[in-house]
Amino acid sequence: MTIEIKQTSGGIPVITENVPEAQNSGYMVVVNTGSRDESSNIFGISHLLEHTVFRGTKTRTSFQISKEAEGAGGEINAFTTKEFTAFYAVTLESTTKIVQDLIADVITNPLLTKDHVESEKKIVIQEISMYEQEPDVYIHELFDTSIWKGHELANETAGTKDTVAKLDYKNVREYYESKYKIPNLTVVACGAINNNDVVNWAEKNFGSMSGGLENNRKKPVTTTASYMHRKREEDHSYIAMGFRTFDAKNKNKPALQLLSAILGSGSSSRLFQSVREEKTLVYSVYSTINQFTDAGTLATCMSSTRKNVLEAIKTTAETYKSLKENGLSKGELQRAKNFVKGILTRDMESTSNRLCYLAKSSILTSKPESLDKRLESLDSVVDEDIMHVAEKVIIPEGLNIVMLGNDVKDMETFNTSQLDF
Repeated sequence: MTIEIKQTSGGIPVITENVPEAQNSGYMVVVNTGSRDESSNIFGISHLLEHTVFRGTKTRTSFQISKEAEGAGGEINAFTTKEFTAFYAVTLESTTKIVQDLIADVITNPLLTKDHVESEKKIVIQEISMYEQEPDVYIHELFDTSIWKGHELANETAGTKDTVAKLDYKNVREYYESKYKIPNLTVVACGAINNNDVVNWAEKNFGSMSGGLENNRKKPVTTTASYMHRKREEDHSYIAMGFRTFDAKNKNKPALQLLSAILGSGSSSRLFQSVREEKTLVYSVYSTINQFTDAGTLATCMSSTRKNVLEAIKTTAETYKSLKENGLSKGELQRAKNFVKGILTRDMESTSNRLCYLAKSSILTSKPESLDKRLESLDSVVDEDIMHVAEKVIIPEGLNIVMLGNDVKDMETFNTSQLDF
């Protein structure tokens, strides 16, 4: 399985990966714009536009789009991130032409009428409301708001209910006309595909969409340690604590992935054992990384009752300190490698997951790696690489902590300087 990178005559990158014996085909058009590219008067517009294009095109209604995709044995969907918006379809090899037509239609021919925008605003506002009621998910958005404070990466991906309510169809139409064009387009396909056919499809359908407005992004600056409390009326509390790291192109990325796994991936990880199993302070605890084109984060997320919040935070800091002072135990790195490699190989058995990986890595690094190459990169990491990254990233002056929950007496005067690691 070889990843091929080509271009249309108009300069659209086309990334393909033919998977032998696959029975599904996946196609995606990635638009290089997301919530970090929004000014204050249009927060949430990338996500709203992603929704609205499915309301109807010049040739199909919303129902027809769904009926054709599902009738072909496939699915068609989209998602918005801080740095890009993606539209994709996965279907049977025999019905490829149908979903190719559908994806091309929603990208090139959306109606974006006033009624469509107003209808979809109601849906998005409900989505935001629902999202805010899922604290185990919402804590990640709050953590970004805190650690990227003062920078566009702090923008909530879907906007807020107030900012979305103020958007109108003129905003949406102008944003579409400025962003949904070359050089902001990338085409990705994988599974049971012919690489040259994908290039021809991209050329035919999107080759003339030139004149797009390029992003004007600035790199985040370093911030100090901070603690933020967002009030939520319930006994359970949700905590995210973490640090800024490097971007997705950095050579230390494999070591960071393994550091995250050692700290908090799986029930044998250090944080799970120390915070949950030994001290029974939390129900869940895990480590996660998030990387962008010019920055990244490493975070520990957990949930606990109010009485355990401070002790859970302290125990997490003690776990950081133990790793930095004592290093890795015998065989710990190899177990982490096997764990991460197992996740990667299982994920790549899904056409949808493979498609999303190709898209994300194309935008973040411009050169996606094959699964074999990614596995080799993990295998090459040694103990010293882990310790180097830990020393660079896990630093008191970079710690940001967010708590989503009710008032906690022990946290009323909390300051990150209380923690020693």
